[in-house]
Amino acid sequence: MSSALQSLVSTSTQLLTPLAVTISAYVFCKLARFVWWEYVSNPLSDFPGPANPSWIYGNMKQIRDAENSVLHESWTGEFGKTIKYKFFFGRSRLYTTDLKAIYHVLMNSQTYQKPEQSRLFLSRLLGDGVLVVEGDKHREQLRDSWTTEIKEQSKGDSHTCRINVIQGLSRMTLDVIGLAGKIWFNYNINALKGEKNELSDAFNTLFSFNPRLTIFMFLRIMLGRFDFLLPAETDRPTNQARASMDRIGKQLLRESKEAIAREGKDETFKRRDLLSLLLKANMSTNIPESQRMSDADVLAQVPTFLVAGHETTSNSTTWALYALSLRPDVQSKLREELFTVHTDNPSMDELNDLPYLDAVVRETLRVHAPVPSTMRVATEDDVVPLGTPFVDQKGRERNVLEIRKGQTIFIPILAINRSTEIWGEDAGEFRPERWQSVPEAAGTIPGIWGNMLTFLGGQRACIGYRFSLVETKALLFTLVRAFEFKLAVSVDEIGKKSAIVQRPVLKSDPKGRTQMPLLITPYERVD
Repeated sequence: MSSALQSLVSTSTQLLTPLAVTISAYVFCKLARFVWWEYVSNPLSDFPGPANPSWIYGNMKQIRDAENSVLHESWTGEFGKTIKYKFFFGRSRLYTTDLKAIYHVLMNSQTYQKPEQSRLFLSRLLGDGVLVVEGDKHREQLRDSWTTEIKEQSKGDSHTCRINVIQGLSRMTLDVIGLAGKIWFNYNINALKGEKNELSDAFNTLFSFNPRLTIFMFLRIMLGRFDFLLPAETDRPTNQARASMDRIGKQLLRESKEAIAREGKDETFKRRDLLSLLLKANMSTNIPESQRMSDADVLAQVPTFLVAGHETTSNSTTWALYALSLRPDVQSKLREELFTVHTDNPSMDELNDLPYLDAVVRETLRVHAPVPSTMRVATEDDVVPLGTPFVDQKGRERNVLEIRKGQTIFIPILAINRSTEIWGEDAGEFRPERWQSVPEAAGTIPGIWGNMLTFLGGQRACIGYRFSLVETKALLFTLVRAFEFKLAVSVDEIGKKSAIVQRPVLKSDPKGRTQMPLLITPYERVD
């Protein structure tokens, strides 16, 4: 071996040895903490809950194979409102439907925060920003697009055809994002027109991500910010999509700054997009330096601002059409109410004055909450009050939960929304009429809106929920007046797959794309 090669090998060894030691020490500390927490000092050790079927997977495979919330609901029916179940390698997780406990967790957002792994995952996808967006009349373009597709499939006659509605709704809401982009920074997408767009492609890449339940995934979770040491096949496209979004954001930020500089600080400000207005306000001499937003802070708002109204609105509207396709009586009753409005373009006030439309949207968001659950982790020791005490496995009555720093708490959004204790034995059914007389018990749900937990509550509640409600109503107004909807497959064929939100899939094609096939027929009103 040449002296040069020997020198290179020696240098590489000198560099790699400290790195290997550091990684080994990090992994050892993680494992030691895990063993101490779970087997020596576990505050959940005596809690009731289901048996652990696998030391490696815990109950996670059971949860994966069941529809969202269904398994958890059966567990609480058997073991009570407050239970534990097992994560990977026997690690315990706390699960509770006790509303007093959930209220305490949601209202103390400084003590109970999103887990580091969740924050890391979302920040890599979207950055660290807020979720707000504006809408447009693109719903009419979607209506016309479906009408054209029906005519093409039926060779000119306006007959019924099968359409994957979530695809069209996703494109429509991407156009809503495009309009929001125009309001934000003069940017447009035009997804409904089929135009290729870099930002549109980036969003499609990010939201097609669907993590699989594997030991490899768990090890990446354990590594946290060091998960790059175990690269996954999804890392490259995700990183490329984020890079595209960042590059576009920086370009638009630079253009806004240049426009402000050209116009001058004392002249009338001509640009009215929110990005430019934010930058202008950020320059005010009345703002303390410590309160000014950095360029990174401003850029972090762009992707999250645009995402609201895409995934949540298209998802909610898809499940609303699904529910209406199974209940033709509800669909007809809704359509009759919608035709009492004598315009194709109702105002927000006109939409909000339609009680049955409001009930349909509320019932959709109750039964088919886009995000079925979330988690919080305690940043310090705490004592959580319980509305319903329980008896642990040693026969002791527990009136409070003694929470330790680092404990993860599962917030079951869908299970609370569909609780038979709150809504009655038909809680799992889609019945908009229930909103004519809301049960008194529903008033104790600590949600920001609608006697449900769909948009969460407290300081971390969904900031864009008002937009999502209005846009969903506007979409249903346009589509239900224009078409009749029936499910194109057996109801048993429709499943749900969760990544960021619950997406519909066909059980016969679980690895296929997101699908909600409906039979759509143009509606002809006879006065």
